[in-house]
Amino acid sequence: MTYSQKKPAGAAKPDQYNEYRAQLAVDWLVKGNIDKYNFYKNTRPKFTALQLFELSNLLEYWVDDNKNVAEVEQISKQLLDDLRKKIHDDTFSRTGILLEVNAVANARLGHVDIAMKNIKASGEYATFRNLSYFRNTKANYLNRYGIILSAAGQHQRALDTLSMAVGNAISTPKTIATLKEVFQKVKGNSADVDKYITALQDESYKKIYKEVEKAWITVTKPAPDVTLTDINGKAVKLSDYRGQIVVIDFWSTVCKPCVAAFPAFQRLVNFYKEEPFRLFVLNEGEDAATVKPYMEKNGYKLNVLFDNNEAIFKALNALGTPQKFVIDANGNINQTSIGYSGSDDKEFYKLKAMVELTKARSSEKTSAVKSKSK
Repeated sequence: MTYSQKKPAGAAKPDQYNEYRAQLAVDWLVKGNIDKYNFYKNTRPKFTALQLFELSNLLEYWVDDNKNVAEVEQISKQLLDDLRKKIHDDTFSRTGILLEVNAVANARLGHVDIAMKNIKASGEYATFRNLSYFRNTKANYLNRYGIILSAAGQHQRALDTLSMAVGNAISTPKTIATLKEVFQKVKGNSADVDKYITALQDESYKKIYKEVEKAWITVTKPAPDVTLTDINGKAVKLSDYRGQIVVIDFWSTVCKPCVAAFPAFQRLVNFYKEEPFRLFVLNEGEDAATVKPYMEKNGYKLNVLFDNNEAIFKALNALGTPQKFVIDANGNINQTSIGYSGSDDKEFYKLKAMVELTKARSSEKTSAVKSKSK
């Protein structure tokens, strides 16, 4: 049920219903009804930080997927005009994102001068972009910049920008798609594009593997064997998965960096589906009534466990959310990582490197034991 269904707006005292009208505008845009959005937007509501965040996210999805481009240009321009007048709450610094979105929309519509002006202006709001907090902020910017450069006829600069992004894992599948388009324009064909991209991705993964290797903890720490609860209320112990590599990650639905990593987690689970591997996301402070609808709404198929009374969190002296630990087949921990890596690709590569390093070190240890026993 949407906010509009739960709390229908009244007409008697419109100033008292600003939040309702604002949420009605958001709800209708999420449903794809731009006319209804415009109707409620024309009542001049003031959007909260979360409402503005939701609106800007939706506009990002549309413009990055090349959908409703003219409408994105119009809506983002209107919101930017409002923000200049300080009408809405911009706590989450969405001005920079809206400038990027408006720039890409204008580039796709052929208004290259406006696009270049706005993408440059977005740099004034780069603080959040450069923080690994919201999902793919820097990766999305570089992809959009590549699109705009190419629209301006600067195909080589676009290729260089996108290649740098992929080579440093500041990338997503959309970066790859844009790079392929630009590669065709620069080279005149796409014969070697897959080989070119694979080389960049290999380079990126090797860099990340070396960083993970340096962070290896030489002193083994046993994983706590306490009882957890799954999303259906069933009791679970990590020791039940002895013999497999297990990744646990502490999270909550309100932690933006936590949920930013979930698409990469899903990708990792799919990657290791034929191997003795498990990944669990350990929720802190919430219950199934909150978490289950969230997972279903976003389409995540991850294994959720509830860390009752923060038992494992405290036992591991965890520092916060998100924080992940890798448990080897013998139930020991040699690796942990705090925070979100910043992009879908970097998060995936980093966790993959942690798993592969655990496998390699476990194999080395087994070989050493066998050699001593001879």
